[in-house]
Amino acid sequence: MTLLKGLKVLDFSTLLPGPFATLLLSDLGAEVLRIERPSNQKSWIVDQYLNRSKSSVELDLKKPESVDQVKQLAEEYDIVIEQFRPGVMERLGLGYKDLKKVNPRIIYCSLTGFGQTGPLKDRPGHDINYLALSGVSGYSGKKAEGPAQNGTQIADLNGSLYTALAILAAVIYRTQTGEGQSIDMSMTDCSFSLNALFAPLSLNHGMKLEPEKLMLNGGTFYGYYQTKDGRFFSVGSLEPAFRKELCEAIGRPDLFDMSMSEHPVDVRLFKEILTATFLEKTFTEWLATFEKAEACVEPVLTFEEACEHPHLKERGLIVQVPDGQGGSQRQIACPIKTSAFHPQYKQIDRSLRENSGAALNNIHP
Repeated sequence: MTLLKGLKVLDFSTLLPGPFATLLLSDLGAEVLRIERPSNQKSWIVDQYLNRSKSSVELDLKKPESVDQVKQLAEEYDIVIEQFRPGVMERLGLGYKDLKKVNPRIIYCSLTGFGQTGPLKDRPGHDINYLALSGVSGYSGKKAEGPAQNGTQIADLNGSLYTALAILAAVIYRTQTGEGQSIDMSMTDCSFSLNALFAPLSLNHGMKLEPEKLMLNGGTFYGYYQTKDGRFFSVGSLEPAFRKELCEAIGRPDLFDMSMSEHPVDVRLFKEILTATFLEKTFTEWLATFEKAEACVEPVLTFEEACEHPHLKERGLIVQVPDGQGGSQRQIACPIKTSAFHPQYKQIDRSLRENSGAALNNIHP
């Protein structure tokens, strides 16, 4: 028994945001059918991860017969997720109102960069643009260097998580009322919500959010510190007990009172001392120092090191997924763990290529 057994999803999305949302649903047991465009080249090994356990069918949505096939599918599917620019699905005859006629209970989710309304709705964009317009980048990074560039797609993936949440909320609503609905998800909107911690202070108390001015963005000692051999440690010792552990671990218990001070001179001096202290030892030496200390201090690992970390290995975050040819491929596991369900990874991206209505009727995950 899976958590989402019987839930059927038609997935028109591509790239990262939509496919990651439907990957989450698929990992939890939903049946996901991807509608692919002809000549859609999937050369990235990333696709083999994002599309695992899903089925696919190739349809040219510009052809009336393909539109008819989609409408036939919509009669028995619960959810549609699409990632085209606003208006594209309507022009194809596959908008929410079109599919609602064949299935009044359909849940129709549109995921775009800027949403279905507003002056930017038709504008193209990427992760970095959504973070920039949401204000998140405006107080991230350093004053002298500008906004921080991230190694992962924060706006895209955050939008994916909100999308999966919204879809499941709509499923619950439909269970209670029998009604489907349309969902308008914007990655910029979702990014704006990431201002959760400091937005109230700005909106209601006039605090100006600037780089290196706040508790978590460089305005205090909270941050990253370079070691003697060029590696880094993260220091997040916010609470007094953790701050005390930090001072003791670096051999400077005398710094505790200074670390607790909010006076700008003390804040700056404590950060400078920490910076100089971390430069005195190598990465490995600091690993030994903080191994037992409960100071909220952890090493900055490479991805390869993270994959081999004992804790992450114990949590089973890397799994072997069958490749359909007798072998397997290492992939990131579903992070959701419950007492009632364990994800089953059926196969990497199958890349089924079917065109006929008969073949559509025989597709199973």
